[in-house]
Amino acid sequence: MDKRLILVTVPNRDVAERITSALLSDRLVACVSIVPGVESHYIWEGRTESSTELLLMMKTRIDLFEEVRDRVISLHPYQVPEIVALPIDRGSLPYLQWIDDVVGPPRGTR
Repeated sequence: MDKRLILVTVPNRDVAERITSALLSDRLVACVSIVPGVESHYIWEGRTESSTELLLMMKTRIDLFEEVRDRVISLHPYQVPEIVALPIDRGSLPYLQWIDDVVGPPRGTR
């Protein structure tokens, strides 16, 4: 399957909405689910840190990953934002088709 779930954590609602709006406007993703209240624990610059973040769960195709990544980086305040893509290997066929309908044909065929 060519569909991907891209996960991005953000520090606050304003950043979540700015990234979501840009990606939807550019038709790089079909949907972004914003999950508040994520508690992250991590090592940063040699120290254990923790913060409350929001998680963005983006649904798109693999051919759009680099564009999504680059757009997120341009809008994200973190020095090293979390941007990971997971394969969607199964799903409701109408939902998966809807993703294609929203983001359009692969960029090379437009």
